[in-house]
Amino acid sequence: MFITLEGPEGSGKTSQLPALADYLREAGYDVLVTREPGGTAVGDQIRDVLMNLNNVSIIPRTEILLFLAARAQHVEERIRPALAEGKIVLCDRYGDSTLAYQGFGHKTDLEILQTLLDFSTGGLKPDLTLLVDVPIEKGMARKRENSSEWNRLDAYELAFHERVRQGYLALADAEPERWVIIDASEEKDKVQDAMRKAIVDRLNQD
Repeated sequence: MFITLEGPEGSGKTSQLPALADYLREAGYDVLVTREPGGTAVGDQIRDVLMNLNNVSIIPRTEILLFLAARAQHVEERIRPALAEGKIVLCDRYGDSTLAYQGFGHKTDLEILQTLLDFSTGGLKPDLTLLVDVPIEKGMARKRENSSEWNRLDAYELAFHERVRQGYLALADAEPERWVIIDASEEKDKVQDAMRKAIVDRLNQD
């Protein structure tokens, strides 16, 4: 099963991943935890370029193509092989982040982005996507408290991040059979419990 975690900045999805993976492993599942951009040697190098605060000259089209290049490598090198081996893949961000950030955030044509996404992923879509949602002001405050994680995308204006969040909510609304919205403004343990329940419910359907 291919499970992705999406959400605006500061939602806490990344910090929830280790406990989520441990829970599934204790239940007997073989789990691959990975992330985007990154997940491969090539992807990690692209990530360094994308996130570097010195690279403020990167324009949206360049940003899109770099994300998609990293994703294409990731899908073929890590995700598809793991799925073929019967593993659960837990991925911190995937194609929906491109629609939310570069589509809604940068106001890029969604149809064009979807075509590029289909090409870069070979049509691979998640079985389940958890939208770890938090109000923008709260999420950005969390990010500022952890300055070591502040990157080039975090530095975009607040209005950009609000468009991203609303984009995620629109994507979830358009495809409710794939998405589950998790309220990340709750206590960390409650968020973890909600994420576990969403995954177990989906596993029990298969």
